Amino acid sequence: MANRLSLSGTVCRAPLRKVSPSGIPHCQFVLEHRSVQEEAGFNRQAWCRMPVIISGQAHQAITHSITVGTQLTVQGFISCHQARNGLSKVVLHAEQIELIDSGD
Repeated sequence: MANRLSLSGTVCRAPLRKVSPSGIPHCQFVLEHRSVQEEAGFNRQAWCRMPVIISGQAHQAITHSITVGTQLTVQGFISCHQARNGLSKVVLHAEQIELIDSGD
């Protein structure tokens, strides 16, 4: 079954870094995407905010450079997480993160 998502955008909430009881580091942030997409021959404004989580030691170097305003392309899979209030939300589990050079 296919479950792949690639999304580019800007980090719009400060990353939350935690270490699980088993010692696995996690970094959570929210990525805001804005673009113009073509649908049925017409241009359409596309916008979303996607919660992202990246886990594991291998990604720690890149997660420490992520701050609000950082532009990224994230690739991974999506899954549902249930919040404490009982509501479910879709979360992108990042397997690859690429910083986008802003050209400054």
